Amino acid sequence: MSTPDRDQRPFDLIVFGATSFVGQIVVGHLVERGDPKLRWAMAGRSAAKLGEVATTTLATVDRVVADAGDLDEMRSLARRARVVASTVGPYALHGSNLVQACAEEGTDYVDLTGEPQWMRQMIDTHMVAATVSGARIVHSCGFDSIPSDMGVWFIQQQSVERFGEYCVRIGMRLAGARGGASGGTIASLLNVVAEMSKNADLREVMKNPYALAPSHLRTGPTQPNVTFPQRDDLSGQWVAPFVMAGINTKVVQRSHALLDRPWGENFLYDEAMLTGNGPLGAAKASGVAGAIGGFMAASLLGPVRGALSRFVLPKPGEGPSAASQAKGYFDLRFFGETESGRRITAKVTGDRDPGYGSTAKMMVAAALTLVGVDRRTTPGGFWTPSTSMGGALLDALRRDAGLTFEVIE
Repeated sequence: MSTPDRDQRPFDLIVFGATSFVGQIVVGHLVERGDPKLRWAMAGRSAAKLGEVATTTLATVDRVVADAGDLDEMRSLARRARVVASTVGPYALHGSNLVQACAEEGTDYVDLTGEPQWMRQMIDTHMVAATVSGARIVHSCGFDSIPSDMGVWFIQQQSVERFGEYCVRIGMRLAGARGGASGGTIASLLNVVAEMSKNADLREVMKNPYALAPSHLRTGPTQPNVTFPQRDDLSGQWVAPFVMAGINTKVVQRSHALLDRPWGENFLYDEAMLTGNGPLGAAKASGVAGAIGGFMAASLLGPVRGALSRFVLPKPGEGPSAASQAKGYFDLRFFGETESGRRITAKVTGDRDPGYGSTAKMMVAAALTLVGVDRRTTPGGFWTPSTSMGGALLDALRRDAGLTFEVIE
């Protein structure tokens, strides 16, 4: 294990997986930013494909050829950067060597994973190495799970400022979104489902909202969990399950645990989709719940999962067009309630499609913010976006990533 002076490394940032669908968007965003002081490079396993990305995005930066399956190559890559941003998923299949290398080499790291089972494995396996080397490892720096994690952090700051107390219950509700899914995201989801279908212990991890908390804090009060259409007492509307709740809620509960549970031992958090009022809202909630339930049930069957991958769903490397990304958006509402019954509502929005255009900007903002955070404030270890960067990340998201955070009532 070696941790040379990070400021002397040749690159501030290396984008690993630059040839992936979202990796190319990340590279394009960095080119658009045009920061002459930023020393960055793009990396992947194919020199030819890196060259194609450079041509497409007009990126005139160094290219690093490295294979995610080779631990020595990952260590060499990690030693050259202050922070690595990885878009190589499914991370459970392709990401472990890079996390190990960064943890051992004292290199900060961000990714886009929405795979709780893999995150748990990385935390438990490499926490000691990251703590010793000073590496700050921050998973889930895209739509999974920055808007949820930072939205909760924001509303809690606002609640204390206005009421002098934290919210003891918060519900995030997806009010609206537009954007397509890429093949890489679908592949990651199907890999999680495949692992769950074979591993009973993993199914228990996925059901535990505290699964990503430090090992001594992996229990707590029963959390609300919207799994069927229902009338929501927080928003007053009908709600349906939100497919990303399973990862986002775990990240928020890890943040709470890392902060030593300042929001109370009985803090409750859940996520759902708003579908409106009256009979139409109820019908929409039923339709969404049925579609999600049907897809997940079908995906648990190996032959059906394989057929979906081959013939129906987008392949890795495929995804929404640039025009579709530009027309995309997301709108999240956070409904908070304090112990004394005071209520507060916050709104978090993004100006691109959530999974790709906005995710790319969030990842870059997180990587560049993390590398500048004082190590006395955030030492080595495994963190969440809010606990590692707090207000500095909030400012960067507003300034550079097209996100808004505001109290609306």
